[in-house]
Amino acid sequence: MTAETNREPPIARLHGMLRYFRPIERAMIRNLRRYFERAPGYVLLNTRGRRTGLLHEVLLPCARIGDAVVVISTYVRRSDWIRNLSQNPHVQFTHNGEIVHGHAEVVDDLQRKHDAVTAEPFFLPVPFAVLYGILWTLLRPIFAFVIRRWVAARPLVVIRFERGAR
Repeated sequence: MTAETNREPPIARLHGMLRYFRPIERAMIRNLRRYFERAPGYVLLNTRGRRTGLLHEVLLPCARIGDAVVVISTYVRRSDWIRNLSQNPHVQFTHNGEIVHGHAEVVDDLQRKHDAVTAEPFFLPVPFAVLYGILWTLLRPIFAFVIRRWVAARPLVVIRFERGAR
């Protein structure tokens, strides 16, 4: 690993402030659950607490690539959800409005991360097809470059459907 991939991004230090936003996130999930269960650019991920064993739900932006859901941890390994799945990789997540079971793999290999985000760069879903088309075609090379730099210092999580769970 290079020094750049070992250095923690500055935003990771702001992770402690998230506790102030959790009530807002929970209210948003509660009120917009049906949307987020079907939204192509988001996933409701349930992990088992590493200490309590209870299910913990978090809303994350994602990319759906083939039979997998790909998520990048903004706060590196400080996020509870990534620490939980590092302890227990069996997760539940939403897919087309249904809760399905999967197995999460944390990818730290820089080349694998670059390959994944170059093939399918993350775009937050936008409600206008024309704008999304512009992002996907004209701005894709620029955005792929930006996301490769973003993912270098962060773990990428690949969640695959468990057999028979789909």
